Amino acid sequence: MTLHKLLIGVAAAAGLGGVASAQDVAVITPYLAQPGTQFYVDGFKARADELGWTVNVIDTAGDVAAVISRMEDVVTQGVDAIVINVDPAQIGAGLSAASAAGIPVVGMDAGNDPLVAANVTSNGYAMAAETSVYVANRIGGKGRVVMFTFDPFPPVQIRGVIADAVFGNFPDIEVIDRITPDVSDGGIADSRAQMEAILAANPDPGSISAVWAAWDQPALGALQAIEAAGRQGEGIVITGIDANPQARDAIAAGGNFEASVAQDFQGIGSTTADTVARILKGEKPVQQVIYVPTKLITAANVNAE
Repeated sequence: MTLHKLLIGVAAAAGLGGVASAQDVAVITPYLAQPGTQFYVDGFKARADELGWTVNVIDTAGDVAAVISRMEDVVTQGVDAIVINVDPAQIGAGLSAASAAGIPVVGMDAGNDPLVAANVTSNGYAMAAETSVYVANRIGGKGRVVMFTFDPFPPVQIRGVIADAVFGNFPDIEVIDRITPDVSDGGIADSRAQMEAILAANPDPGSISAVWAAWDQPALGALQAIEAAGRQGEGIVITGIDANPQARDAIAAGGNFEASVAQDFQGIGSTTADTVARILKGEKPVQQVIYVPTKLITAANVNAE
């Protein structure tokens, strides 16, 4: 243990505000190109500023493997805590390095792992159920659905699992394609290209009833493809998850993009910071997964937000 960490521990034990005397915290993610991740990080940094922390945000720009080496770097630098926004199962060596150094790791919309002290996120099960049931109800329990998913990232992967289960409960709903788009540029461009191909393969009006997307970027790409093909009048229902500003604008416009779920990005970020603070004071989280509430956004309430 470094003298710096020892002094922090003594201050915390004496009730002298151990959290305020710290902290150097690293936030590491490959997904900073995603608007949701940007908002999480902003929320975290705002709360960290209030706590007097120094925050180093590291973006590996889509390179998940690089997260491990960056974690090893900050462990060597002696940070007080590490926050991750990535699948813990893919960065085991980095988690082990942090654990060996006694540095706590907290997930910010990440996933669960014995070496992750806590994961602060939205309830992906509930969000996916809400939007997939919305789709099923809007198309009257029958029709052909395109799904955009992303299995490499646990918080998004579980959304696809739940949507599959909901659609599978309707015998007259057929999932005609399940797409994992390239997210290196955020996901809109590749989702549009993939949706253009699906539209070309299904040219008849009514051949596609809905697009369910596990987050907003693919939903926006699909919307662009549908509008560019002149097929917006066919009643193709689109839903996303995140309710980012572009999605809200699309929902407010009253077109095909009908619903999304608003995550409290700022709340996730600030709650993550507070969770780190409690851990650095020596508290053990009661829950390994901490859910921050969400809200379904449709044309009925988008302008009230």
